[in-house]
Amino acid sequence: MTDAPGFNAWHADVANSPACALIFQQALGLPPQVVSNSLLTGAGIAEVAAALQVAPGQILIDLACGRGGYGREVARRTDACLVGLDFSAVAVAIAAQGGPGSRARFCVGDFTGLGVRDHSAHAVMCIDAIQFSDPPLAALRECCRILASRSRLAVTAWEPCGPVQEGVPERLRQMNLARHLLEAGFEQIEVTEKPDWYAAERTLWEAALQADTSGDPALVSLQEEAAQALAAFDVKRRVLATATAPAQAA
Repeated sequence: MTDAPGFNAWHADVANSPACALIFQQALGLPPQVVSNSLLTGAGIAEVAAALQVAPGQILIDLACGRGGYGREVARRTDACLVGLDFSAVAVAIAAQGGPGSRARFCVGDFTGLGVRDHSAHAVMCIDAIQFSDPPLAALRECCRILASRSRLAVTAWEPCGPVQEGVPERLRQMNLARHLLEAGFEQIEVTEKPDWYAAERTLWEAALQADTSGDPALVSLQEEAAQALAAFDVKRRVLATATAPAQAA
């Protein structure tokens, strides 16, 4: 599922599936107000918020924001002004309706066509989605373009950690955030493995496989994804990558 229509259908289905939402909330330890459309844990949200170093009133871009839950929560914790961008019009429409946040707005945007002015953002987050850019380097260069001098980027993703099996999607086979971020122009790059996040993800996939999918297309999709993810679970690692945009000439 890498096209906008596929994601549109997924977001619409999940938005109408309380059972699916409960699996995500319980497995990932999410605060009750957070709408999840990805696999970041509650503890991970706190780490991303801290890594961004965004100040109250500054502009936070949530790239590939989905239904907006993670970006809203980071903005709530930092008091930043949130701009969420996603190529799924359905996700953006749901995000715009989802909960309090007068300084949050959501727009349709592509990884390499963000519609954001050069050096105008004070932080960028991208949760579990950078692999959908073709190639990831192009999206990271766009992030570097829009970030103000010495501002921060936080990306959560997966990388291969050994011989990669045929069943692993090509977009994950090619992930190397340390190299990609350096080539995109970032500085102070750190890529940290997060085994606790990955353990929570396994819990989520296993819970999905045990769920009763009767009449719930979101759970059917989640079970299909769970089977694929668990089949290749041991050849990937879960990471948080952080980096700083270079200083701009005065």
